[in-house]
Amino acid sequence: MVAPTPPPTPTPTPSSASESLTFDIELKLVLEAIYLRYQHDFRHYSVSSLRRRLTQALSDLSIPTLSQLQERILRDPALFARLFQYLTVQVSEMFRDPQYFRAIREQVVPILQTYPSIKVWIAGCSSGEELWSLAVLFAEEKIADRTVLYATDINADALRQAENGIYSLDRMASFSQNYLAAGGKRSLSDYYHAAYGAAKFSQTLKSRVVFADHSLATDSVFLEAHLVSCRNVLIYFDRALQDRALGLFSDSLVRRGFLGLGSKESLRFSKHAGSFTEFNARERLYQKV
Repeated sequence: MVAPTPPPTPTPTPSSASESLTFDIELKLVLEAIYLRYQHDFRHYSVSSLRRRLTQALSDLSIPTLSQLQERILRDPALFARLFQYLTVQVSEMFRDPQYFRAIREQVVPILQTYPSIKVWIAGCSSGEELWSLAVLFAEEKIADRTVLYATDINADALRQAENGIYSLDRMASFSQNYLAAGGKRSLSDYYHAAYGAAKFSQTLKSRVVFADHSLATDSVFLEAHLVSCRNVLIYFDRALQDRALGLFSDSLVRRGFLGLGSKESLRFSKHAGSFTEFNARERLYQKV
């Protein structure tokens, strides 16, 4: 009897352990190159997130490997500008997680109202959906005229979009639903003008907004704040960079000031956890001790 032929040994695929290790080595090198050449520090961003973003970038840019990408961006700032959009892309919407904004409206604002002037830092504001949400909320609670909102990000294109306050009209239905669920007192359409398939938010809302480039990875404290809202940003950082960012927030906040994080973020296990108490644990709102 002829012995059965053993199954062939599987051929290694691009997702094999060896290829994955090579990719991660190249990833570290390209991040170091970006830091040295352009002074943008992504070295402490989440590796899993960077893998996804850079894999997509390689596909879209038709570049076979990260090593080749590194060589090209070192000599081509325009290509790096395109890559930068992959590294900083974030998806947001107005009044995202409506109960967070309802908690700010019903629990935080009454305390903020006791201050003669208020400073709010929206860190990692991306294209501005959260900024405009807070601007609307503060206007409705009649504290906008004594509030300065500081909207910061490292992506200049995103900051420009945030400042313009223009969004596709087909997003307004979901924005409006979130707004009402967050305790909105009017119609969201009262705050924007619609034309040519887009909605442009009233420029009156941004009369007390400061837009600025600021990196949580490399920059320092620049204001004394009563509320810091940084949502769905820390999830893209490793532990060391999370601690750095939380340290900046702690140093920025006045005593009894508020910190708001995203629904999947927490102060737990942070070295700065002792600087805060839980104000609304479910909505990730903390108060500085």
